[in-house]
Amino acid sequence: MAWNPDQYLQFASQRLRPARDLLGAIFLERPRHITDLGCGPGNVTALLHARWPEAALVGVDRDPAMLARARQDYPALEWRQGDAATWVPDGPQDLIFSNAALHWLGGHDRLFPRLMDCLAPGGVLAVQMPANFQAPSHALIRALAARPPWADLLAGAAMGAVAEVEDYYRLLAPLSGHLELWTSEYWQALEGANPVLGWLQGTTLVPYLAPLDPAGRQAFLGALGDELARAYPPDGAGVTLYPFRRLFLVAYKPGTPA
Repeated sequence: MAWNPDQYLQFASQRLRPARDLLGAIFLERPRHITDLGCGPGNVTALLHARWPEAALVGVDRDPAMLARARQDYPALEWRQGDAATWVPDGPQDLIFSNAALHWLGGHDRLFPRLMDCLAPGGVLAVQMPANFQAPSHALIRALAARPPWADLLAGAAMGAVAEVEDYYRLLAPLSGHLELWTSEYWQALEGANPVLGWLQGTTLVPYLAPLDPAGRQAFLGALGDELARAYPPDGAGVTLYPFRRLFLVAYKPGTPA
């Protein structure tokens, strides 16, 4: 599936806020090796660099378009193409940071322990993932994709998933010296014509639009846009409130940093 950095960055400030909140919950003084796993267009990686400018920092993403944008906007930083599902670092990491990426991957019961194994003693795994899959917006996408004429074409499309908070606690607590888990719901004030559709085009809809030809995409977006406009009407000032729930975890590996 192909990502569009311009579409993704249309709501850059709203998408950055959860990353800033996750960054603010990390207590590391001088990490030496940091990976931003699923770095996208690089704007979150730039925040990591601003906080720890002396660290060896690498942004990793599997999408060529996102990496091209990251290299264009932040040429001084290091970028590598790689898949988080199979990624292996050059050496132990003091911080593995992942913002809005790991929900696309299955097998969290294997992935998260493997990432903990990639940490140096006292290192941190910091992750934020959308947990909004039961929202009306996402339910409308699934319902439309299951109807003719879309059902056959979109049978394999999926929007990712996360487990329950309790599942991540049971998985990571035995591997952590300290573990923090929480959820937050962001009430995003979006402007413009049918902004929830625009928001979803930047992320959730990518695997649903990829199998369709241009005419099919236009038809799918038109049908979905009508339903989203009814589900999320703007107020009198033209602002659409779009609540979005997110899951956060910060896991500290036992041991003392070098």
